Amino acid sequence: VQLQASGGGLVQAGGSLRLSCVASGDIFSRYGVAWFRQAPGKEREFVSFIRLNDGRLSDGRTYYADSVKGRFTISRDNAKNTVYLQMNGLRPDDTAVYYCAAGQKVIGPFDYWGQGTKVTVSS
Repeated sequence: VQLQASGGGLVQAGGSLRLSCVASGDIFSRYGVAWFRQAPGKEREFVSFIRLNDGRLSDGRTYYADSVKGRFTISRDNAKNTVYLQMNGLRPDDTAVYYCAAGQKVIGPFDYWGQGTKVTVSS
Protein backbone atom coordinates (compact mmCIF):
# COMPACT_ATOMS: atom_id res chain seq x y z
CA VAL A 1 0.00 0.00 0.00
CA GLN A 2 1.52 3.29 -1.05
CA LEU A 3 -1.01 5.69 0.47
CA GLN A 4 -3.19 4.89 3.44
CA ALA A 5 -5.84 7.22 4.79
CA SER A 6 -7.36 7.00 8.24
CA GLY A 7 -9.06 9.06 10.92
CA GLY A 8 -12.62 9.23 9.70
CA GLY A 9 -15.59 8.73 11.96
CA LEU A 10 -18.87 10.10 13.21
CA VAL A 11 -18.91 13.58 14.70
CA GLN A 12 -21.55 16.15 15.56
CA ALA A 13 -21.83 19.38 13.65
CA GLY A 14 -19.28 21.88 14.92
CA GLY A 15 -16.89 19.15 15.95
CA SER A 16 -13.43 18.26 14.71
CA LEU A 17 -11.59 15.36 13.17
CA ARG A 18 -8.05 14.87 11.97
CA LEU A 19 -7.43 12.69 8.96
CA SER A 20 -4.05 11.13 8.31
CA CYS A 21 -2.50 9.95 5.07
CA VAL A 22 0.63 7.85 5.41
CA ALA A 23 2.68 7.53 2.24
CA SER A 24 5.60 5.33 1.36
CA GLY A 25 8.88 7.18 1.69
CA ASP A 26 9.51 7.22 -2.04
CA ILE A 27 6.18 8.88 -2.77
CA PHE A 28 6.34 11.28 0.14
CA SER A 29 9.72 12.62 -0.89
CA ARG A 30 8.69 13.28 -4.48
CA TYR A 31 5.04 14.35 -4.48
CA GLY A 32 2.57 16.79 -3.09
CA VAL A 33 -0.48 15.29 -1.43
CA ALA A 34 -4.11 16.19 -1.89
CA TRP A 35 -7.34 15.37 -0.17
CA PHE A 36 -10.49 14.79 -2.16
CA ARG A 37 -13.93 13.81 -0.99
CA GLN A 38 -16.98 12.19 -2.47
CA ALA A 39 -20.39 12.53 -0.92
CA PRO A 40 -23.16 10.03 -1.67
CA GLY A 41 -24.61 10.65 -5.10
CA LYS A 42 -22.11 13.39 -5.90
CA GLU A 43 -18.92 13.65 -7.87
CA ARG A 44 -15.55 13.59 -6.22
CA GLU A 45 -14.33 17.07 -5.34
CA PHE A 46 -11.03 18.64 -4.42
CA VAL A 47 -10.57 19.61 -0.78
CA SER A 48 -6.95 20.59 -0.22
CA PHE A 49 -3.38 20.13 -1.47
CA ILE A 50 0.06 20.60 0.03
CA ARG A 51 3.09 20.86 -2.17
CA LEU A 52 6.28 19.00 -1.53
CA ASN A 53 8.63 20.99 0.64
CA ASP A 54 12.12 19.99 -0.34
CA GLY A 55 13.83 23.20 0.69
CA ARG A 56 14.81 23.90 -2.89
CA LEU A 57 12.29 24.21 -5.69
CA SER A 58 9.09 23.28 -3.91
CA ASP A 59 7.87 25.27 -0.97
CA GLY A 60 5.14 23.30 0.76
CA ARG A 61 2.48 25.78 -0.30
CA THR A 62 -1.10 24.86 0.58
CA TYR A 63 -4.35 25.14 -1.34
CA TYR A 64 -7.96 24.83 -0.25
CA ALA A 65 -11.39 24.60 -1.77
CA ASP A 66 -13.47 27.64 -0.92
CA SER A 67 -15.94 25.48 0.95
CA VAL A 68 -13.34 24.45 3.55
CA LYS A 69 -11.12 27.52 3.69
CA GLY A 70 -10.76 28.75 7.24
CA ARG A 71 -12.03 25.49 8.70
CA PHE A 72 -9.62 22.84 7.41
CA THR A 73 -5.84 22.86 7.67
CA ILE A 74 -3.50 20.60 5.72
CA SER A 75 0.01 19.88 6.95
CA ARG A 76 2.78 17.37 6.47
CA ASP A 77 5.16 15.68 8.87
CA ASN A 78 8.21 14.67 6.90
CA ALA A 79 9.59 12.55 9.69
CA LYS A 80 6.46 10.40 9.68
CA ASN A 81 5.75 10.45 5.93
CA THR A 82 2.30 11.68 6.85
CA VAL A 83 -0.04 14.39 5.65
CA TYR A 84 -2.79 15.54 7.97
CA LEU A 85 -6.11 17.22 7.34
CA GLN A 86 -7.34 18.94 10.47
CA MET A 87 -11.05 19.56 10.07
CA ASN A 88 -12.71 21.99 12.45
CA GLY A 89 -16.20 23.42 12.44
CA LEU A 90 -17.53 20.38 10.63
CA ARG A 91 -20.90 20.65 8.96
CA PRO A 92 -23.33 17.99 7.72
CA ASP A 93 -22.38 18.83 4.14
CA ASP A 94 -18.81 17.75 4.92
CA THR A 95 -20.09 14.19 5.13
CA ALA A 96 -18.23 12.15 2.53
CA VAL A 97 -15.59 9.56 1.93
CA TYR A 98 -12.24 11.32 2.00
CA TYR A 99 -9.35 10.17 -0.17
CA CYS A 100 -5.72 11.20 -0.24
CA ALA A 101 -3.76 11.27 -3.47
CA ALA A 102 -0.20 12.07 -4.55
CA GLY A 103 0.64 14.37 -7.43
CA GLN A 104 3.17 16.94 -8.52
CA LYS A 105 0.75 19.82 -8.91
CA VAL A 106 -2.50 20.96 -7.41
CA ILE A 107 -4.14 20.60 -10.82
CA GLY A 108 -3.00 17.01 -11.09
CA PRO A 109 -2.67 14.45 -12.41
CA PHE A 110 -2.65 12.37 -9.27
CA ASP A 111 -0.68 9.20 -9.77
CA TYR A 112 -1.36 7.43 -6.50
CA TRP A 113 -4.53 7.12 -4.47
CA GLY A 114 -5.27 5.81 -1.02
CA GLN A 115 -8.39 4.02 0.06
CA GLY A 116 -11.07 6.28 1.47
CA THR A 117 -11.92 7.07 5.05
CA LYS A 118 -15.52 7.90 5.83
CA VAL A 119 -16.51 11.08 7.63
CA THR A 120 -20.07 11.49 8.85
CA VAL A 121 -21.23 14.74 10.41
CA SER A 122 -24.55 14.63 12.19
CA SER A 123 -26.74 17.69 12.65
